[in-house]
Amino acid sequence: MDGGVGWLLDSEEPAVRGMARRDLLGEDFGEDVLGGAKVRALLDAPSEKHPYKKWTGAHWRIVSMVELEVPPGEPRATAAADEVLEMITRAHRYDVPVVNGLPRSHGSIEGNALAACSRLGLADDPRTQEIARMLLEWQWPDGGWNCDKHRDAHRSSFHETHAPAWGLYEYWRATGDQAAHDAALRAGELFLEHKVFRSLSTGEVINKRWMEPSYPPYWHYDILQALVVLSRLGLAKDPRAADALDELEQQRLPDGRWKVRLQWWKSTGGTTAPEVVNWGRSGPNEMVTLNALRVLKAAGR
Repeated sequence: MDGGVGWLLDSEEPAVRGMARRDLLGEDFGEDVLGGAKVRALLDAPSEKHPYKKWTGAHWRIVSMVELEVPPGEPRATAAADEVLEMITRAHRYDVPVVNGLPRSHGSIEGNALAACSRLGLADDPRTQEIARMLLEWQWPDGGWNCDKHRDAHRSSFHETHAPAWGLYEYWRATGDQAAHDAALRAGELFLEHKVFRSLSTGEVINKRWMEPSYPPYWHYDILQALVVLSRLGLAKDPRAADALDELEQQRLPDGRWKVRLQWWKSTGGTTAPEVVNWGRSGPNEMVTLNALRVLKAAGR
């Protein structure tokens, strides 16, 4: 057995064991995720004054919850999702600025929320439907989203696009909404057009930070998060993803695992952007390894 897979199957977190068994070996999930230390911490964290508070607010926690397979209908997850839906739909009462004919929106906020709420069984909630509708209206002609208010900004932000692509995909899975699926594929095409990380004009790396996988990525774009989204969209085998897949394979450690190369979160208990769980700050990382193996499997490697 691959060393990375074996390591994941021995994880102390039930969700990690179950996802490795299901997604990498094709076996039954077979785990109670609610017993996991990380899941318990996410579910039991006290409600913040503002759901978007980095990184302890409900907005960030529900994304981590669904990535650890917290089931639909779990009361604490549903309560956190309700906070997020209220926050976002209140904001929608104000007009999104349109500059030079293009809506300037923080699509990552709506995208992450749409994905998490769709996974938690709230796709039929009118507030979730409103978020999906707004994302469809705000999509730029090149397939993405951007919050840059400068008149000369005419290309989408990858940071603001990977979450809406995931969110619309999850909404489509939950509802069958074809417009959401088509919009998600257009966003995936934007990434592939750039071979995930390359400039159209020069072919060079757009941002060196994108080459450093992180977990959780929150709203940040990197090659692993892009490949995760592309694999969920069924696009991992597209030849234009090959460069990013090659880079990911080159980062594999000799023992079959991957390490986290960049961390956006601060330690639990701190005062500046703390997390409610410890995701691992150095060395081999379970979620990075799991996602890397998922992506490579989806790509047929």
